[in-house]
Amino acid sequence: MTDETTAVLAEGLRKRYGPTTALDGFDLAVPAGTVCGMLGPNGAGKTTAVRILTTLLRGDGGRARVAGHDVAARPDRVREAISLTGQYAAVDEVLSGRQNLVLFGRLRRLPARTARRRADELLDRFGLAAVADRSAGTYSGGMRRRLDLAASLVVPPRVLFLDEPTTGLDPRSRNGLWTAVRELVADGTTVLLCTQYLEEADQLADRVCVLDAGRVVAEGTPEQLKARIGADRVELVVRRAADVPAAATVLERATGAAVTVDGELRRVDAPVTDRIAVLTAVLRELTDSGVEVEDVLVRRPTLDEAFLRLTGHTAHARQRAEVAA
Repeated sequence: MTDETTAVLAEGLRKRYGPTTALDGFDLAVPAGTVCGMLGPNGAGKTTAVRILTTLLRGDGGRARVAGHDVAARPDRVREAISLTGQYAAVDEVLSGRQNLVLFGRLRRLPARTARRRADELLDRFGLAAVADRSAGTYSGGMRRRLDLAASLVVPPRVLFLDEPTTGLDPRSRNGLWTAVRELVADGTTVLLCTQYLEEADQLADRVCVLDAGRVVAEGTPEQLKARIGADRVELVVRRAADVPAAATVLERATGAAVTVDGELRRVDAPVTDRIAVLTAVLRELTDSGVEVEDVLVRRPTLDEAFLRLTGHTAHARQRAEVAA
């Protein structure tokens, strides 16, 4: 890829904090005008990578270019081309929403009138016009997050870095932020999204890179990563617990695969390659046998299952281990 088609490029980035290796040969290439999801649990190296790519931290090895500029040799040019929304909203809670955005505009050297006009545009775009003159300290968490994102767009960036932008948000606020990100990309902005939320990467990213222990262990579209762990799965819930063994036998015979049984939930499931044919045959045989099916589900593998296959543990399991430590 050329500088014109690659918005973010990292090759062999390394970073240590004393005895701890944060990045261990990190590689990444993000095409312009796309969303790249950088997926991994706390401690995987996501934030360190973002800090190096946004010139806030120097790496110990490797090289990186953002918006066509070397992050070490030309940090000034990189900063002119990017915006960063970190894990915590960086707005002044004493100032109103409008005053915050005007301030950011003036700091970016916009004329006063242009800064005010841009603030009004962004307040309307992010659904904050009705509370524009209220102190940001009175905003909900979701509103502060939206204001923080709006502040990073006062001067539209070529590349936007989002470091776990929806941490702590309720589902409604998270969905609103997702909508805003999609609109930005439609306007041509490149987004590097760091997240530990598997659903977030699945919803937003054109491509996903999975980090573990400071390096990329897999990369591809969400569908490609999920496909790496195998087939779809058929799940059946029978009405009577006594029918679970019979349902398991029928499903195993139809799929030719090992069946997972949960007697307490009266559920059996197995991987399938031709889900429609298998499901039709299984339901017909169960009906003929007098086994009543209460619920049936055909699902694709989740990104959490993909993470387990790629790293040997789920993202959530690693987070729990880190908290316990």
